[in-house]
Amino acid sequence: MYLTKNEIEIMDVLWKENRPLSRGEILSLSVDKTWMDSSIHVLLNSMLAKGAIEEAGFAKCGKTCGRVYKAALSCEEYFASTFDSTKTKPDFPKLMKACIEKEGIDKDAAADLIAYLEQIIK
Repeated sequence: MYLTKNEIEIMDVLWKENRPLSRGEILSLSVDKTWMDSSIHVLLNSMLAKGAIEEAGFAKCGKTCGRVYKAALSCEEYFASTFDSTKTKPDFPKLMKACIEKEGIDKDAAADLIAYLEQIIK
């Protein structure tokens, strides 16, 4: 799945909040957005069509009701899915090393990763 820069900005808000959000909430929480408020419908419809988000019901917004949206996949699932769009698959150990060197890793996360890898090789 490929998401545009603007769509990723919306996904970042949904991932950070970790709850269904209305269009208005997405607009108010998107403080550093690079897109215009009037584009929200186009962006949300595109993201629905791609399967990045899904409807999560309705919420009362003032005197009207509006749809609320939630992320259909986690941040990690999205980034893992981006490998499908390349012809060359990354070497997993090198990818993990690059991620750790770029972002760092704390002891708890390292322990979780080690435990998961040990489960796989047993």
